[in-house]
Amino acid sequence: MALLQIQSVEKRFGGLRAVDGVSMDVQQGELLGLIGPNGSGKTTLLNVLSGHMAADAGEVLLDGRSVLGLNPTQLTRLGVLRMFQMTRVFNRVSAFDNLVVCGLAMGLDEAKAGARAVELLEELQLTHVMHLDGGQLSGGQKKLLEFGACFMVPPRIALLDEPFAAVHPVMKETMAAFIKRRNASGQTFILVSHDMPVVVELCARSVCMNAGKVLADGPTQEVLNGVAVIEAYLGEQAHEGHEHG
Repeated sequence: MALLQIQSVEKRFGGLRAVDGVSMDVQQGELLGLIGPNGSGKTTLLNVLSGHMAADAGEVLLDGRSVLGLNPTQLTRLGVLRMFQMTRVFNRVSAFDNLVVCGLAMGLDEAKAGARAVELLEELQLTHVMHLDGGQLSGGQKKLLEFGACFMVPPRIALLDEPFAAVHPVMKETMAAFIKRRNASGQTFILVSHDMPVVVELCARSVCMNAGKVLADGPTQEVLNGVAVIEAYLGEQAHEGHEHG
């Protein structure tokens, strides 16, 4: 049985169907790319999966158990963790304490939280700034720190919304390597990203959404090479270009 089963999920805003009958399964240990043009419904779907928005219809099952309608705190306790596009760190405590606080909130004792924070800071190459306040870190460092906070207690499934957006290439490498290592050891991810080279590198399978629907689902390279997906990204002009070319 799939770890996460998304069945005919709908989310409407007035007359707009932001998510329009979306279904997909995510297997334990899978690193699934979720791609599509702006406004295709990817972030809205993550908002539903993480409990930040209520779906209007459909079902979401984690380990076969319905989790639709649970709030973000309840879902976090079940191991569904969401990383946002906007970075959220505590600006007035140190990078180290940022992680410790998250660890304590997730049920670790202080010794375990401290040890885990040191490990993650090292892995994310933030050891040299661990005693600086969160507010003193660069944008990319804040993003890495928030990223680390998601893994103080490894979640069942990590929902990543554009984690590489506006991040320095060196930090992007660090983050991608971290995701790859975690996934190799069995961590499940859904990764929303516009960074196609990274999606191709990290995700064996991708789902492309467009106008709230699933347009394609399969091996990443095949999905990206599909005519419908290319048209969704590039619009009709590209298609006309091919016909004249």
